[in-house]
Amino acid sequence: MKSKKSQRTVAGLFAIGALAFGAPVVAQASLAMLDSVDRGGWELRYRDGSPSRSICVRNGREFIQLRHAGDTCNRFVVEDGKSQVTVQYTCRGNGYGRTNIRRENSGLVQIDSQGIADGRPFQFSAEARRTGSCR
Repeated sequence: MKSKKSQRTVAGLFAIGALAFGAPVVAQASLAMLDSVDRGGWELRYRDGSPSRSICVRNGREFIQLRHAGDTCNRFVVEDGKSQVTVQYTCRGNGYGRTNIRRENSGLVQIDSQGIADGRPFQFSAEARRTGSCR
C-alpha cells in the first residue's frame, strides 16, 4: 500500500504535467491583436479566385466568423499572439469553424478559415484590405 506522501507526490506530478501539456485554461485570451485592426470598409479577396466581397468592419473580431456572421457562437481561443490569432467556435444548430488571422498591419490581414455552415463544409483563404469608410 502506498503512503499518503507518495500519493500526493504522484498527484502533484500529474497536475504539473497537465499544465505543461496544455490542459484547458478557464480564462480566455484577450485577442488584443484584433482590437488593433482599423474599422471601416474592407475588401476580402479570396485566394481561390472567387469574387471579392466588401464588408463593413466595426471590430476586428468580425473576421473570426465570416461564414457565421450574426450567429451567437461559443469561442475558444487556441492562439493569441501579437500578430496572429486562432479561434475555434461552435454555433449551436448551425455548425462550427476554426479561423486563423494574421495581421500584417492595421489595414491588411490574412485569413484562413474552415468548418461547417448550414450543414455544408467550407474552407477559404483570403486577404482582407481596408478600403476606407463604410459605404
